[in-house]
Amino acid sequence: MWVLNCFTMSLVAIAQRSAAKSISVCSPAVPMSKRLPETVAHVRITQQSWQQGCIEGEVRAASYQWQFQWRFRQSQLVVEPSLGRALILEPLGRFLERSDYQLEPGGDYQFKVRAEL
Repeated sequence: MWVLNCFTMSLVAIAQRSAAKSISVCSPAVPMSKRLPETVAHVRITQQSWQQGCIEGEVRAASYQWQFQWRFRQSQLVVEPSLGRALILEPLGRFLERSDYQLEPGGDYQFKVRAEL
């Protein structure tokens, strides 16, 4: 089990209303030839319990798929399976930390990962 403590993470984000809600990282203008690689990660919230302080869901990016459990009272994120976990753990933690109060069970969301997966 891999646990990430997200107390020190921060993310400047903008929520956009659409069929899938989108969280985008703000960055200075960069010429197209020097842009960093990006991959869109798709998140689906499957369960949410304010009493237990937990949000559960699935995240997909490129050909990878994971299940996660976000224990927001302890700022702990558990991601399974381990294959490719290092690629999504930190970006997903930042997304959840920033957006957890906006997330609803059954909701589909997306955010950008600054890497090509």
